Amino acid sequence: MKLYSLKNGVNPRRVRIFLAEKRVSLPIEEFDMETAGHKAPAFLAKNPLGTLPVLELDDGTLIAESVAICRYFEDTIPEPPLFGRSTLERAQVEMWNRRMELELLLPTIDVFVHTHSFWLGKRPQVAPWGEQRRQQLVARMRWLDGELKGREFIGIDRYNIADITAQVALLTARGALKLPIPEDHPNLTRWWNAVSSRPSARA
Repeated sequence: MKLYSLKNGVNPRRVRIFLAEKRVSLPIEEFDMETAGHKAPAFLAKNPLGTLPVLELDDGTLIAESVAICRYFEDTIPEPPLFGRSTLERAQVEMWNRRMELELLLPTIDVFVHTHSFWLGKRPQVAPWGEQRRQQLVARMRWLDGELKGREFIGIDRYNIADITAQVALLTARGALKLPIPEDHPNLTRWWNAVSSRPSARA
């Protein structure tokens, strides 16, 4: 079994944190954006979309997309449960993880792609769209701060994949976009400090 990953990639980091929480150790072949090995024919034979991460099982089966990879390990290594224990919890985690993808992660990626100098000449950039998404990201931080009032984690009472998704989104916003959590967001700040202190945050 091997994980194909991308150095500093948002979705690969989501999987690495998930695996660290599960205490799973496996070989990782890491690519980087500069050499773009994941766009070479050898890798495109495994995933024609050229995206990462990709999990290759011992029998050669390939699983792409970060949440699909996480679900595979959730089923094969149930503890600790990161998608919820009961039917209700699983539905709640699914709902909140989707919200974190749509309201935090995707806007963060859009701002990065459309406004950051790293992408000049690599992808078409539409700066007004990037700035609009930046405003949405700032608004959603405030929204999430309100949702976390009286809650330790997102959606349910234990750390779960929705927390991981929000964590990698805000880590990218803080690092690549220089857009940290505002000081007047006490609940989001408290949550951020808690998840950032977990050993898995360094995965």
